[in-house]
Amino acid sequence: MKVLGVVLDQRLAFEKQVIAGSCNYHAQAICHIRHLLTTELPTTLACSLILTRLDYCNSLLHGAPTSSIRKLQRVQNNTTRIILQAPRRSDAWPLLCQLHRLSVRYRIDYKLAVMTYKVSTTATPTYLSRHLTLRQPARILRSSDVPLLIKPFTRTDFAKAALRHSAPTVWNSLPKSVTNCDSMPVFKCRLKTYFSCLAFN
Repeated sequence: MKVLGVVLDQRLAFEKQVIAGSCNYHAQAICHIRHLLTTELPTTLACSLILTRLDYCNSLLHGAPTSSIRKLQRVQNNTTRIILQAPRRSDAWPLLCQLHRLSVRYRIDYKLAVMTYKVSTTATPTYLSRHLTLRQPARILRSSDVPLLIKPFTRTDFAKAALRHSAPTVWNSLPKSVTNCDSMPVFKCRLKTYFSCLAFN
């Protein structure tokens, strides 16, 4: 079933959602004309034609099979090499660091954390906020001021893909300096800095 451009299969593996083929087509098209473009234009084309496709509803891919994530990561690596005119077999990790871009897995966690922050602070939309509950400690401890979420117990990987489990998993792993922010811009800045330190350091 396809809803708002997202293909839902029976196992929620989102294998058909991973549109690596069309992304590679656009990447090769940019590669053919890369020598004719300025420094900034390839980045603009890659963002509009490729990276937006990788980021669209990517929070649903939390817990997706590793094979699906690797397909998307190869697309991002290839696009990065084309933008920077790097050799085809060069290591993409330093290139991603040079462009200040998170890898696919961290981009998924980033989108999920931003959505969790918005839902937790505004309680909207209601159909999402009702699945997230702040943990109320039984005793006042030093860590009581950390806004942790209750993560329900699940037995299957299928259930772990649900928002009520995936959102607390990502949120509770963030440090206090990131979760205790007064505004969305500050939260996004600190969150990207934190994930960049994890990815590139």
